[in-house]
Amino acid sequence: MSPSTQQGRGVVFVDGIRTPFGKAGAKGIYADSRADDLVVKAIRELLRRNPQLPAERIDEVAIAATTQTGDQGLTIGRTSAILAGLPETVPGFAIDRMCAGAMTAVTTTASGIGFGQYDVVIAGGVEHMGRHPMGQGADPNPRFLADKLVDPSALVMGNTAENLHDRFPSITKDRTDAYAVASQNRYDAAKKAGFIADTLVPVATRAENGWGLATEDEPPRPGTTIEDLAALKTPFRPAGRITAGNAAGLNDGATACILAGEDTAAELGLPVGMRMVGFAFQGVDPAVMGIGPVPATEKLLARTGLKIEDIGLFEINEAFAVQVLAFLEHFGIADDDPRVNQWGGAIACGHPLASSGVRLMTQLSRQFAQNPDVRYGLTTMCIGLGMGGTVIWENPNHADYQAGAK
Repeated sequence: MSPSTQQGRGVVFVDGIRTPFGKAGAKGIYADSRADDLVVKAIRELLRRNPQLPAERIDEVAIAATTQTGDQGLTIGRTSAILAGLPETVPGFAIDRMCAGAMTAVTTTASGIGFGQYDVVIAGGVEHMGRHPMGQGADPNPRFLADKLVDPSALVMGNTAENLHDRFPSITKDRTDAYAVASQNRYDAAKKAGFIADTLVPVATRAENGWGLATEDEPPRPGTTIEDLAALKTPFRPAGRITAGNAAGLNDGATACILAGEDTAAELGLPVGMRMVGFAFQGVDPAVMGIGPVPATEKLLARTGLKIEDIGLFEINEAFAVQVLAFLEHFGIADDDPRVNQWGGAIACGHPLASSGVRLMTQLSRQFAQNPDVRYGLTTMCIGLGMGGTVIWENPNHADYQAGAK
């Protein structure tokens, strides 16, 4: 079926790229690399891959970071544009919606395109969790706890994931561990098939022992077994269910993408990876923030007139396995449904907070090219402090795409 959306200008995802994701910390590949330089590398690679886009036609650069300080501060969208060598006429700004920063950079600038105020934008995100741990320097208002506005567990993401297990007793640790192993396996298969490499830009790195070149993700653990995960500690609760194996780690990395008006893409000869159908964000109880993708998706399905059965591919951010399984269980989707995270997810490749939304989109656009029989796909993620975000996209390779455009 064709979705019912407000009349406006079509917005397309042209191309996306990311740096390899590293492990945060002194031994990670980006320990001595700057966050803004990671963004610059992604922007320059986008322009290299799309030489038909004149740099002066870029109307905005929106870059997200959760911890906006140091080399992730100073209005990083503008500083990244300057450092990447874009004309001084190209403006930029910074954005923060925690894990959904890059997703919000996309939806915000896409809205400007749809309203006719932008033609082409670059949107993305970065997180250097080694240099800037989540929450570093934050000063939460004491009224959050004193006035009992949120449960104390709401400020620790691992605790919120344990709370979600409490809400869904059918989602056992065995299930989450099995899902985590499957994520590692799917990622490894996609990597061996060459699918992951196509989404990465190599990054020169510096360390105490000299220069290096990051060409692949650092976090994956191929060959992980359920027995391996069963032996891990549960740091957030004695005899809990959340471990380092069934959750995303602490990571460094950056993403960026090109969005354009459908007419501008045709004018410039830019490729169309997918077209935006709609997006929605929704707030939930911060103590169970992982449930956020459920109401966000329900809200968006209602807006567009689509049904969950119309979605042929899902890219769900794997902050925690329990959060993904809660989404699947709600919509009656099997844990091992082949439409879900075909190339694995953040449990395997990492989750540098504000950057991850564009990773999901980049992978979905390439999966669309491999699956022309699929018309609609979905990217969704849970968001710290109790939110969810969902974007639905249409596949330009589907036979009904042009019919839907009329």
